Parts: sequence; C-alpha cells; structure tokens
Amino acid sequence: MLVLQAGILQRATYNDHTAFFAETGSLTTEVDTLEASVENSLKETHSIESLIQDHTLSPIPRINDKTHRTFDYKKDETVRKHLVIKHQSNQYFLVSCRSPINDCSFTDEVRDNLGSEVAPHYQPHQLITNPPSPSQITLELLLASQSHLGHSTSLWNPMNSRYIFGIRQGIHIISLDVTASHLRRACRIVSGVAERAGLILFVGSRPGQDRCVVNAAKLAGGCHLFERWIPGSITNGNQILGGCQKKVVDEHDNEIEGHDDHLLDQPALKPDLVVCLNPLENWVMLHECGLNNIPTIGIIDTDADPTWVTYPIPANDDSLRCVQVIAGVLGKAGQEGQLRRMEKAKKGEISYQPVDLGGDNEEDDDDEDDHEELIDEIAAEAGVLIEEEDD
Repeated sequence: MLVLQAGILQRATYNDHTAFFAETGSLTTEVDTLEASVENSLKETHSIESLIQDHTLSPIPRINDKTHRTFDYKKDETVRKHLVIKHQSNQYFLVSCRSPINDCSFTDEVRDNLGSEVAPHYQPHQLITNPPSPSQITLELLLASQSHLGHSTSLWNPMNSRYIFGIRQGIHIISLDVTASHLRRACRIVSGVAERAGLILFVGSRPGQDRCVVNAAKLAGGCHLFERWIPGSITNGNQILGGCQKKVVDEHDNEIEGHDDHLLDQPALKPDLVVCLNPLENWVMLHECGLNNIPTIGIIDTDADPTWVTYPIPANDDSLRCVQVIAGVLGKAGQEGQLRRMEKAKKGEISYQPVDLGGDNEEDDDDEDDHEELIDEIAAEAGVLIEEEDD
C-alpha cells in the first residue's frame, strides 16, 4: 500500500510540472506577440514622425518684450512647431502637428500675419531702467501707480483736507489733479536747481526704495541716501561729514587738480535741495533742512503734515510703484536741467557763481542771503511761492 501511494504521488507531481511548463510556454508566446506588436507600433510612429518633420514649417516666434513684436523667423529657435493650412476661404489658421498636412503652404504673406500685437503692459523694471519724463505725467499713469490711495479716515491729518478728493470705504482718496500739478511744480524746481549746478540729495529709507533712489540721483547728478539718516549731518556737518572727500570741477564737470590744501579748510558740503520719499521716517532731516534754509520736496500721504516740506507732493507713499514713478520723474527732470547746463557751458555761459577757494572761508550772513536769493529766483521762474516752514 505504501509503495502504491508513493507511485501515485510521484505521478501527480510529474503531471503538475508538465502543466506548469505548458502554461509557461503559452505565456512566453503571448509576450513575444506583444513585443512584436509594440515594435510594429513604434515603426509606424517613427514613420509618421518622419512624415510630419518633412512637412513641418518654421516655428512661431517669440514676442520681444521691448518692442512687443515678433522675432525673425529665420533666427528663431523655438521648439514648438505648428503648421499653417490654407483654408478654402483664403484664411490661414494655426493647427497642431497632429492635424492633416494636406494643402500646406507657407508664404511671406502668411509669415507677416502670424503672431499678435501685444498691448503695452506694466513692467516693473521699466520704472528703474527707463522712467517717465515730466512731459509724460498723466492722470492714467498716476492712477495705475495707485497714487490716489490714502490712509484710513481715522489716521488723517486735517492739514491735508485740500488734497483729498473724497472717501471710499473708509479710506481717503487723494485728488490726482492736485498730485499731477504738484509733481510738475516739483519737476520745475529740480530742473532749475540742476541747471544752476546745485547739489540735490535724494532720500528714501524704506525697504525697496534703494534702486529708484540711486537711479534718480544718477540721472540728476546728485547724491542719494537709502539708509538711516544720521542726526546732525547738516547742523553738525563739519564733525560728521568733515572727512568726506571733496574735489574741484570746472563748468564742464572736469576735475581741477592742485586745490587739495584749500579743500581741507572748506566746510562740509550742504545740499541745495532735498527730495524725501518718506518724510514720516526722516522728520529729523527735514527739521535740519528747515534750520539751514534748505528747500525740500516730499511725498505727503494723508497721515503726514504737509508743512514739513517746502514743496509737498500729495500721493501714496506706501506704494512702491508710486514712489518709483515720482522718483523717476524727478530724476529725469534733473537730467534735463543738467543737459541745459552743459549746453550753456559749451557756449561759455555759466549760470552759477563760482566758489572762491582763495577767499575767507567763514560763513557769514551774506552767503546765506545769496543762497536765499538763488532759491527765490528758481522758485520765481518755476511760478511758485515758497512756503515758510515752522521750526
């Protein structure tokens, strides 16, 4: 009995192995069939791709960000490729590469009509690299830069009532007509000071204002400050700024050597005009300017006091775009004044009084009177009246 049972078990095991190998063989055959079908599909795909590549036309070019026009098709290397199909109604359409390729044509007329004309849109870097000029000041530009948005009505300063247009959802709205007129007046002041070789100081100490402050100072040929104001830099300038390097230049801004001994005895330079982009944080500087009869220009929001500065510009000082627009416009105005000064210098005309390095270096009342007369003359040409500041 044991022997018979062992034989039956061996026969059953053999039959199982036979069935397993038979199933494995069938699976192998199916895998081979699938591989063959995949190879055939790949061949068909390659043949279709080669056929499409033979009929693929020039790609659609990119849009130039500066000119808003398309690039040259011959020089463009765009990966995306499309086809142009000539319709029966002589209208051209762009379709995908998977579309039929019958009746394909690509002429110069079609190439010129491709793409789209992109309307001018806001590009943040343009306010730094190419700021608007004073002649380009419009209400649309000020509105787009959010210059009209003030603070909550609970934070307003009653001195700004003449600059406020109205109230919208608890927020004061600044009149853009007043902003545009005050900005144009400030541009005339900056241009007049730059034309008379005056030293203009641009100040903006809030985060993000450093680039526009530096660029405006470069355009106007002045100085810039985008960090904290050191108290006493004007009232006690000989002690704080006495070690700063100074040089002597002629009417063409060429350095004149040989006056190092005279420069050591000269006092620290003081700006002839200060442009402050955030007066609330720099009230100490504005107070020092008032003590030294230095005119100031500042962006005044609805929560600031307009009597802090000589020429206020009512606008939103919390909007970086608004600050960049105002700083760029004032910088362009200073650049125009510098160009007029250089043109006069070429003709031998000097619109300012040269400094006498060999004379007495003491600061007397006559020098202050001359400075005040110069500022009054610039303001008279600009058609404005200087407001007296409260100490």
